[in-house]
Amino acid sequence: MREGAGGRWLFAALAASAVLVSGCSAAVDPEKLPGVYRGDDGGKIELSAEGTFSAAGVTLSEGADPVDFHGNWEFEDSATMNDFVYLGIEDGGLGKTGGIQLYVDDQDTLFFHFDPDGPITQKFDRAS
Repeated sequence: MREGAGGRWLFAALAASAVLVSGCSAAVDPEKLPGVYRGDDGGKIELSAEGTFSAAGVTLSEGADPVDFHGNWEFEDSATMNDFVYLGIEDGGLGKTGGIQLYVDDQDTLFFHFDPDGPITQKFDRAS
């Protein structure tokens, strides 16, 4: 191999990888997240522009009864994993659980995924 050819090949491979990775996930604008999201099973999550949330009829695990809870939310832009909304739960709404992660699929879809090896627990789409 000629001198410099290996460097050009490495640069091309890295550039192609960057394009592929950047095309895999759409950027989420946290300013556009506030709104009402509904699940197919009747669950509802409302994120306010002021940073509070309410959840009604949310199923947190397979076979569990739906629960209602509320508190504060904050968007977490993660460079190493999926972006998520951290839901800080107030008033013991889930017993001793102080907060949970609500993952952001895109600007209009949120989901819970409590078992990393299992399926999505519950999905919510922006209400129109």
